[in-house]
Amino acid sequence: MAEGRPGRRREDRVTEAQARQLTSVLASSALLVPVLRRWPDIGLPDGWLAAGAVAQTVWNVAHGYPLEANIRDIDLVYFDADDLSAESEAANEVRIKDLFADLGVAVDVKNEARVHLWYPAKFGYPIAPYGSAEEAIATFPTTSTAVGVRPRRSQLDICAPFGLDDLLGLVVRPNKAQITRAIYEAKVARWRLCWPELRICTWDE
Repeated sequence: MAEGRPGRRREDRVTEAQARQLTSVLASSALLVPVLRRWPDIGLPDGWLAAGAVAQTVWNVAHGYPLEANIRDIDLVYFDADDLSAESEAANEVRIKDLFADLGVAVDVKNEARVHLWYPAKFGYPIAPYGSAEEAIATFPTTSTAVGVRPRRSQLDICAPFGLDDLLGLVVRPNKAQITRAIYEAKVARWRLCWPELRICTWDE
C-alpha cells in the first residue's frame, strides 16, 4: 500500500531536452493543441492537463500510430480548496465539455481538493487530503502517467514528480503512493493490448 508521496515538483527532474521533446509531441496533437491554446477559457485554479492523454500521445508517436489513437478521454485536474462541493466540480465539467465538444472524446474534470471525500466509497480505503494539484499528480497510478502540463508564456509548465525518463522511455511502473495492486493491474491490462512496445513492470518488480 502506501509507500510515501514524493515531494513537490523539482525542475531538475526534467531536462531541457526532455521538455522540448514532450512539447514537440504535444504540439502535434489535434486533441491536445486546442485544449492548450484555449487554456484561459478553461479558467481552472491550479489547473493541469494531465495523465492518460499526455502519456498516450507520447506512446502513439513511439508506436507510429495516429496521435489520437486509443485515447478515451482528456483529464483536466485543478485545485480549489475553497469550494469542495460536488455541484461546483460538476458545473466546471459541463462547462468545459461544452467548450471542447468538437474534440470527439470525453473530458474528465476533477477538483483534486475534494478527492478524499469520495475516494473511500469508490476504492474502499481513505486517503489524506491533497495540498495542491501537484501533490495529487504525484499519486497517479504509474510513474509515466504522473505528468501534467499547462501553458506558461511561450512554453509548457511541466509537473513530473518522477521525471520523464519512464514516459519517454516507454516504461510503465507502478506508483505505490496510493493505489493497490488490483488497480494497477487492471489499468495496465488495456495498455498492454493498445501499446505492445511498452515495458510494463510487474507490481513487485
